[in-house]
Amino acid sequence: MRKVLSLCWIWVLLWGSAGVAKERPLLDLVDVQGVRENQLVGYGLVVGLPGSGDRAQVKFAAQSLNNMLKQFGVQLDESSLPKSRNVAAVAVQATLPAMASPGQSIDVTIMSLGDAKSLHGGSLMLTPLRGVDGKVYALAQGNLVVGGMNASGANGSSVTINTPTAGIIPNGAIIERSVTDFFQTQSDVVLNLKQPNYQTARNIVNAVNQVFGPSVARAENWGKLVLSAPADPNSRNTFMSMLQDIRVREGAGRPRVVFNSRTGTVVINELVRVKPAAVTHGSLTITITETEGAVQPNAFAGGRTVPVQQSDVNIRQQRNNMMLWPEGTSLETIVQAINSLGATPAELMSILIALDNAGALEADLLVI
Repeated sequence: MRKVLSLCWIWVLLWGSAGVAKERPLLDLVDVQGVRENQLVGYGLVVGLPGSGDRAQVKFAAQSLNNMLKQFGVQLDESSLPKSRNVAAVAVQATLPAMASPGQSIDVTIMSLGDAKSLHGGSLMLTPLRGVDGKVYALAQGNLVVGGMNASGANGSSVTINTPTAGIIPNGAIIERSVTDFFQTQSDVVLNLKQPNYQTARNIVNAVNQVFGPSVARAENWGKLVLSAPADPNSRNTFMSMLQDIRVREGAGRPRVVFNSRTGTVVINELVRVKPAAVTHGSLTITITETEGAVQPNAFAGGRTVPVQQSDVNIRQQRNNMMLWPEGTSLETIVQAINSLGATPAELMSILIALDNAGALEADLLVI
C-alpha cells in the first residue's frame, strides 16, 4: 500500500481599484447609535412530523408535550410520558428589526434540539420569543419550510440532502412589544464608523458641516462622531434623510492579507507591499510504501508460516534558489515570484507569516 502525504488548497487572489478612493453614501460608512437590531430566542414544539421526530430517549421533548397537553385540559400520568415520533423539540430564533412596531411580522428560524431525523412537513406550535431581558417580544407559529430531506431504508442505509433538521417560517412571528427607542431620546446623533479611520472621520465632519453649517459635527475619536440634531421627531427624520444624501470620500485603509485556514483561501489586497527581503522556499514530500510478506519454514521443520510487514519511508526535499524582493515590491511581483517557486497557497501563507515576523510585510495579517 502506498501513501503520499500531500495538501490540497484553493488559492484566490483579489485585486482591483482598492488604491482609488471612492465617494460613498455617508450612512453606508457608519452605524447610527440607537438604531440596531435585537436577537430573540424561544423554545417550542414542532408537530405533525411523519414519524421523523424525537425518540422516546429525548425526555425533554416528551415533558414539553405533556406540559402543552395540560394547558388544554389533558391530564397524563407523569410516570408514563407520551411517546410520539411526530413531535420534535426545537429552538426558535428571530431578529427584531430596529424601530419595529407591534403587529409587524418577522421571519423565524427553527432548529432541532433532539434527535429528530427531519422537520419536513412539521408545524411550529405557538412559541413566545424572548429578548435578553427575559421579556416576550414576539409570538411565532406556522408551517416550516425545510430545504433538506432525509430518506432511510429498513436495512439502515439512508440518504440526506442539505440539512433536514432546520427550517424557516417566512413572516412566522408577530411582534407584540417594541424596544425602547433610545435614538429619539438622545440629544445628539452618534455615528460609529464601521471601519475606524482618521481620514474618513475628518471627511465626514467636513462634509456634514458644509451642508448644515459649522460645529454641527465633531469627531470624538477615529471611530465615533457626534452630530447636533433637532429634538423634534419630524425634524430629526428630515435631518437623517439629508445625511443619507451626503457622499463622503473614504480614507485609505491599511493593506490586509486574509488567510482562511479551513478552506485554504488566501485573499491579498492590491496595496500590499514588502520591505527588502530575501525569500527561499522548499517543499518536502514523504512517501511511505508498505509491503506484506511471510516467513516460510523449511520442509519438515515443524514450524509455521509467520506474516511480516515491511515499511519503506522515502523523504524527498525540493531545493530552490533564494529570491530577493526589493523595497516596495507590488502584489503583481509577489504573485509572479510565488508562482515561479511553485508554492501552494498554504506555503504562500507560511512565507507571508515569515515576512510578517521579520517585519518585512507592510500589511495586516489576518488568519480566520
